[in-house]
Amino acid sequence: MSEENILPLDEESLDTSVSEEYGADQIQVLEGLEAVRKRPGMYIGSTGPRGLHHLVYEIVDNSIDEALAGFCDRIEVDILPGNVCRVRDNGRGIPVGRNEKLGIPTVTVVLTILHAGGKFGGGGYKVAGGLHGVGSSVVNALSTWLEAEVCQDGKRWRQRFVDGGKVDTDLLEIEDTDARGTTITFSPDPEIFKETVEFDFETLERHLRESAFLNAGLAIVLSDKRDPENEHTETYCYEGGLSSFADYLTKVRGLSPLHDAPIHIRTSSDDKEAEVALLYNDSYNELILSFANNVHTVDGGTHETGFKLALTRVFNDYGTKYGILKDGDKKLSGDDVREGLTAIISVKLQDAQFEGQTKGKLGNTELTQMVSRLVYDKLMTFFEENPAVAKAIFQKALDAARAREAARKARDLARRKSVLESSSLPGKLADCTERDPALTELYIVEGDSAGGSAKAGRDRKYQAILSLWGKMLNVEQARLDRVIGNDKLMPVVTALGTGLDDEFNIEKLRYHKVVIMADADVDGAHIRTLLLTFFFRYMRPLVEGGYIYIAQPPLFKVSKGKKSFYAFSDEERDRYIAELGGSCDIQRYKGLGEMDAEQLWETTMDPEFRIMLRVTLEDAMEADETITILMGDKVEPRRNFIETNAQYVTNLDV
Repeated sequence: MSEENILPLDEESLDTSVSEEYGADQIQVLEGLEAVRKRPGMYIGSTGPRGLHHLVYEIVDNSIDEALAGFCDRIEVDILPGNVCRVRDNGRGIPVGRNEKLGIPTVTVVLTILHAGGKFGGGGYKVAGGLHGVGSSVVNALSTWLEAEVCQDGKRWRQRFVDGGKVDTDLLEIEDTDARGTTITFSPDPEIFKETVEFDFETLERHLRESAFLNAGLAIVLSDKRDPENEHTETYCYEGGLSSFADYLTKVRGLSPLHDAPIHIRTSSDDKEAEVALLYNDSYNELILSFANNVHTVDGGTHETGFKLALTRVFNDYGTKYGILKDGDKKLSGDDVREGLTAIISVKLQDAQFEGQTKGKLGNTELTQMVSRLVYDKLMTFFEENPAVAKAIFQKALDAARAREAARKARDLARRKSVLESSSLPGKLADCTERDPALTELYIVEGDSAGGSAKAGRDRKYQAILSLWGKMLNVEQARLDRVIGNDKLMPVVTALGTGLDDEFNIEKLRYHKVVIMADADVDGAHIRTLLLTFFFRYMRPLVEGGYIYIAQPPLFKVSKGKKSFYAFSDEERDRYIAELGGSCDIQRYKGLGEMDAEQLWETTMDPEFRIMLRVTLEDAMEADETITILMGDKVEPRRNFIETNAQYVTNLDV
């Protein structure tokens, strides 16, 4: 996908009429929920599918806050016909009494006024993970209609809002009832969510399952009722909490645990709680998930820092005390002790301080010491009481340490070799003349034949070509010592200039577009998957920063007379055949090498006409799970994944 052109700022592009007239009259004051509708991305992240599903999460989070307060043990989420969503809980219910300051029912206040709620120290909630008073009102603002129903004190109350939060009916007492709780039903506004208003069951399922794991004993029921003849319901309830979560993540990725059950430890102090579950497996990768008040802190924070520091200290102190680490042995590193680890860290506190608007990182400094003390004391005790488990885990860490030392020696050898050589760049690299990384592209091309066409057809000023040959190492089944020195992978590392793993430095990246260009067949798909696995495991900032692209070469050339078209799908091929009146010559490109230099340039490399997919990372946990399943050494999880997703395979010769 070609990037959007950004014009430079110059005098001709300035609208002086706007800048000269800037004054008091140009300052707008948005009232009520207007600000949310004006800038929805500020409140829910985006107006695409991610933002759409975030609406559901906000309402569910309010119900979970009721569970954290001890007043709710069941939440039901229904996807109704017309892509309407209904969230029902059995908590205390939003207060229906009149707000003295505003003179309107509290329900109306909560649903129409930003930063109105019980999460600001008023005693309503001890801990909370929602948007601190803006969640419900934001959902209302971004819906064509929303209906709230509250069961409280033996009465059922109802109020309806339309057109982004405007009151349609006053709060009305409907009937007597023995039920209790809040039900929010809403219809997302297609004027806001222009891409789609269709809820995805699997997306909601992942989030709600995670929420159930984080709140032991809370039942969350998800039902898809859009098709009355094919209703689907799943219930998530885990008495084991974080232990169940660690166990699930290990099993779903097809990994074999090194000990029978997760190590589950917890502590509490004043208004704070900390809980950790650990389970080691036979893989070479770590998966650490941290949460604060049920919010996934994707960038970690003080609680995760405390965990990592204590974990490394426990291993080294225990190993020294019981003679596992001998005199003169190097201490185990953090990478050594975390190899093959699945860990869940969850803290709950009254005044959570998040860094950044997306709440990606926890900043409460006191949590570092609290989590560190918990992990050190409880894990040391566990190892002493379970020496067999400790031995199995330590063997894993010692093997990792030996592999790390082997990798260090391989790195040193590679550096000495590069110094002796006349050029440190790979021999297969045809570099470009431009030296500004922001303007350059590296095409990683499968095969010498395709590489030759790409070299001849490229724009030498800014496009570099690196030819690879044969199947490369599957890094999911190898440690770093086997990656370093690998004749298929190290040319990629050298060409990019960043180093890899703990030595990776994004500032040294030589090309800001790294394009994987492989054949449109099964072998080409395998090459792409192997490369993406390598980038994800050892050069992840390339993926996170959006530097990785996948070229989309055409599948067909449709010709008749002097007219010809390139088609990228079966449907596009058939459309061109119809436009040309049938009886066309059709060439199916099974490999890039079948195209000459001119064809490869005009279909796949010319920025004006090419199509490229940009690889992004929205959910690291899901990506980790998928890569482990597809590229790990367990067959059964991979077979299940393929059978489930075979319907989505297109345009591959199998």
